[in-house]
Amino acid sequence: MKMVFRWFGKGYDKIPLEYIRQIPGVSGVVTSLMDIPVGEVWPLERVKALKEEINSYGLEVEVIESVNIHEDIKLGEKTRDRYIQAYIDTIKNLSQIGIKVICYNFMPVLDWARSDLARPLSDGSYTMAYNHKLILKINPKHLADKFDEQSNGFELPGWEPDRLKEMSATIEKYKSISEDQYWKNIKYFLDSVIPYAEKYDVKLAIHPDDPPWPIFGLPRVITNRDNIRKFLDLNKSPYNGITLCSGSLGSNINNDIPAIVREFAGEGRVHFAHIRNIKFESERDFYECAHLSQCGSLDMFEIVKAFYDSGFEGYIRPDHGRMIWGETGRPGYGLYDRALGATYLAGLWEAIDKMSKKG
Repeated sequence: MKMVFRWFGKGYDKIPLEYIRQIPGVSGVVTSLMDIPVGEVWPLERVKALKEEINSYGLEVEVIESVNIHEDIKLGEKTRDRYIQAYIDTIKNLSQIGIKVICYNFMPVLDWARSDLARPLSDGSYTMAYNHKLILKINPKHLADKFDEQSNGFELPGWEPDRLKEMSATIEKYKSISEDQYWKNIKYFLDSVIPYAEKYDVKLAIHPDDPPWPIFGLPRVITNRDNIRKFLDLNKSPYNGITLCSGSLGSNINNDIPAIVREFAGEGRVHFAHIRNIKFESERDFYECAHLSQCGSLDMFEIVKAFYDSGFEGYIRPDHGRMIWGETGRPGYGLYDRALGATYLAGLWEAIDKMSKKG
């Protein structure tokens, strides 16, 4: 297991690499090029410079999150082959700097949704929260405006300006796409890119839908055990895998996260893990809490143990954190709470490892 930390890149992240280097147990960062428009090739010189910058701080970079999928690919438009070729070219360029995993998603239009980016908690911290009734009532454009007000000036992944300006028109296009056709569009993408992922030795790891149920009339597919199985069966190459996000899948109260981990990590199809906790307020309402089991509704010990017992050797990062100790920054991605999460998860892993070896 390698513990890594999300870093959005210079100019897009207020947390210096030298601070991340000081988090015990963290060996590298998961990063991206935030300024490259969706559908364009990531230039080789840019990714080389990114690697050199990160390495200069004693950190490794072996995971990219995310190389986003152009909407024309998701919609199955006639132009999709051009964007798929750009994706393949990006995989090739990333392989040349030693990237081993690309995390991506196939969520239409919006990568994720919350009803509040800065909900105050009783302990004085602030966190992201989801209220299903509010989401059902709100116009996506109004939600984007609210996010802009609460983002502290940061561009939010999945809510980039170039995507938002076409939001209404793109959502309208999806009304003519059935779920069955959407699955076919996913398979077309996988069958096109996986041979090159194999050639360049870069594993692709799809992120679950967040939240894992339909919103704004848009399809949701990576939502539970059965759909993950269906996805992996679309292309059975071991290079076609998942990013197992405990928070995203865990927000569906019916998902048994340790069981899902054991099944798919046990098959070697989990290449990357986001581990975080959430606190349910109702079946479809939750907020993001501290990582500790006692703070939320998920059993983090059992989740980490499931990864360990499955022989997981991939990458783990603490996922979204609260804003604590007066920190302000990109919602969900402050330094302090995520650093606490990283050391907590590393501590669980060490304890489970020693317990296992003692028999």
